[in-house]
Amino acid sequence: MTASLLSSLKVTARPEDGSKNPLIQRREKLLTKLGQQKTLATALINQEVHTFYREKWVKDEETGKKEKVQVPKKVCPWFYKRNNRYYFEVRSGNKPLELQKGMHAVEVGKEEELVNTIETIIEAVVAGELDLLLTKGDKPGTKKDKASNQK
Repeated sequence: MTASLLSSLKVTARPEDGSKNPLIQRREKLLTKLGQQKTLATALINQEVHTFYREKWVKDEETGKKEKVQVPKKVCPWFYKRNNRYYFEVRSGNKPLELQKGMHAVEVGKEEELVNTIETIIEAVVAGELDLLLTKGDKPGTKKDKASNQK
């Protein structure tokens, strides 16, 4: 009788949790940072100042209770102006990614083109075109690889 009840259910393989894949984590982090850069570029075009905030738990000295407060977060722009042209660097951590051999920056041109350029880069990240650059540190023979082989 139990077999007939189970046979009425659709049994499938366990789906993989994509959030544990380091490549997907790096891609999501880069997309978040590119979204911040897009906001900064929009603020630059509109001649506004944009401040990003993060939440932090702070203990109130009088009551002793912890409460969540918003603290300003420093976000440095990845774009800069040289010779009346804007350039944009895609960064991972604090280092620019080498998009082509020896070339780290994308020439944007005018200030108004910053947002379009960032949107194009976001589409490239979603399509997986920068995956090789995001996993560049995961080569065989690195410290991380040697430590896992010694176990």
